[in-house]
Amino acid sequence: MSFSGKRYWIVGASEGLGRALCEKLSSAGADLVLSARSEDRLQDLADSLPGKADVLPLDISDTDTVDAAGRRLGRVDGVVFLAGVYWPMPATEWDAKSALAMADINFTGAFRVLNQVMPDFVERDAGHVVITGSLSGFRGLPRAIGYSASKAGVMALAESMYCDLRQTGVKVQVANPGFIKTRLTDKNSFEMPFIMTPEEAAEYMFQHMQTDRFKISFPRLFSLLFRFSQFWPDWLYYRVFK
Repeated sequence: MSFSGKRYWIVGASEGLGRALCEKLSSAGADLVLSARSEDRLQDLADSLPGKADVLPLDISDTDTVDAAGRRLGRVDGVVFLAGVYWPMPATEWDAKSALAMADINFTGAFRVLNQVMPDFVERDAGHVVITGSLSGFRGLPRAIGYSASKAGVMALAESMYCDLRQTGVKVQVANPGFIKTRLTDKNSFEMPFIMTPEEAAEYMFQHMQTDRFKISFPRLFSLLFRFSQFWPDWLYYRVFK
């Protein structure tokens, strides 16, 4: 797949995995529309990229601002949804504000973004949708109230979209990364196996976007634990993942 001359909307572009993926797509010839909350960070990224990049700041938790951004967006060939927030939170330390933010931004935010492009993609029978899930979305994890549930939601969203669109011209993909070294995972106090740099994770996603495969979960060896855990009996799963 060639990205040369294609226009991609990257939501969650300002740092971490999003920023690293923008660098790869821009180097591959894609024109980018960069979205996140911080206009300054987006402009800094746009100025550093080798290719054309437009800055389109938005607050993904606010429907009106996302709709307004959608009206300014123009036609795009693809959208990559990477936006997300995370706070480690066990059910015994319930934080309503954080829980709702994770649900609203990580899950409902995906719908706000897709609302801006899907009618056009379907009408044209062309487009590329990439949704970022997580290994934490395969089954509920401890201290992950809000995050596991929201990532399971976007992964199910991607699966439903793929069911409906896999024989059309609209390409749907989902990428499920493990731990990535960012300011979000810096909040964790536990050891994170197989933790990746944003650049390593972006390479997985960039390579995946050039294939016709629907799903990728990475790093591969670590992902097998989560994928096979779906078939474990509850007594085994909760003992291993406690």
